[in-house]
Amino acid sequence: MSNIDAAKYIDTERYPIDQPDSDQYQQLVQTIREQLDAVGCAVLTGFIKRECLQEFIDEGDQVADKGHRSFNKTNVYFSKDDESLAADHPARRFYDRSNSFVPADNFGADSPLRSVYEWPPFMPFIQATLNEQEFYRYADPLADVIINVVEDGDGFPWHFDTNNYTVTLAIQNSLHGGEFKYAPNLRTPTDENYDGVKAILNGDENQVNTLELNPGDLQIFKGRYSLHRVTPVKGKRRRYVGIFSFVDQPGMVAKVERCKQLYGRTLPIHHQRENERNDNLKD
Repeated sequence: MSNIDAAKYIDTERYPIDQPDSDQYQQLVQTIREQLDAVGCAVLTGFIKRECLQEFIDEGDQVADKGHRSFNKTNVYFSKDDESLAADHPARRFYDRSNSFVPADNFGADSPLRSVYEWPPFMPFIQATLNEQEFYRYADPLADVIINVVEDGDGFPWHFDTNNYTVTLAIQNSLHGGEFKYAPNLRTPTDENYDGVKAILNGDENQVNTLELNPGDLQIFKGRYSLHRVTPVKGKRRRYVGIFSFVDQPGMVAKVERCKQLYGRTLPIHHQRENERNDNLKD
């Protein structure tokens, strides 16, 4: 557990997430719900105080070399090729992926990033905005709190998230590029909508939104059902994004194959829970 009181980092005057009984809190939650319903994500600009941002940037600099760098080809589901499917099926469309994720076990009790994730008012607030009855921190010891590090030339192609809800904190932007593109609510727990996915992979961006986050902004995003990508970055300055993950099932962790791809390793828990998922989505 974190040794830091994250209240010192968060602009609680603007976002009183520690005052759930206040009218301002209720209005904030309602506004975010409306944004999530309309476009699939919501952004709390300046969630982290400007004067505190350097601590998060410093943490990113300190752990950046701990990230698992990978240069490979992935499909939107992070799954293996399936030759039984048609050649143009989304699961058989592979794209270059080049970036790195710093696993969660690099963020200990003195981590500013983990302090936000574990601050007692934080999860109930996120849960309220998503209007979810069942809501848990991600149980994956490599993936509950991570930093995505993107360097010159790196990017992240179209994909779906493993966990239902992702909350991201913009920490440092690259000099150029690094735009976040997403197609909200493209699939459901019972419908993969392969035709919709295929259309976007073919270049149709009629359903795609583009978002540019600034350092300190908090984004709430339903990434398990919304196809999304990060455009390649340019310049010497790394792009840092902190990722906080929440799910609607207790004990949920990533599948073995995806864990290997993102973090370069697995832990015993990933193998133990490989067949315990409650949905049949490809990932």
